[in-house]
Amino acid sequence: MIEKGTELPPLPLRVTRADLVRYAGASGDFNPIHWSDRVATAVGLPGVIAHGMLTMALAARLVTDWVGDPAAVRSYSVRFTRPVVVPDDDEGALLELSGKVTAVTEGDDGTRVASVLITARFDEKTVLGKAVAEVTLKG
Repeated sequence: MIEKGTELPPLPLRVTRADLVRYAGASGDFNPIHWSDRVATAVGLPGVIAHGMLTMALAARLVTDWVGDPAAVRSYSVRFTRPVVVPDDDEGALLELSGKVTAVTEGDDGTRVASVLITARFDEKTVLGKAVAEVTLKG
């Protein structure tokens, strides 16, 4: 039974420059900070960074993989705290995702809802703050 304190299985994901190109094409966000080291460093970044919304989507995958149904997500919010710097190599950046159920509530109709606190780390630092998803539980 899922209850407060339940930990989600960790999900390590690699983000490569190729992923950034695919995301840019899908989202229409072609800001050069997501593909040009020259532009990224000129504006004060340490290098090319992943799109914030891509990082947010990857963190959501932790929850949707765990709950088994993307439609079970009732709400999801994050604060962007640090960028994910993606090197120009074949390995990319390692995004380490984990989560913990902080509450389970039950509605009058018997629907159970879990609140999940998500931790997203890159280079041993948190990159998303206050990342919380609420999901409907089955059964």
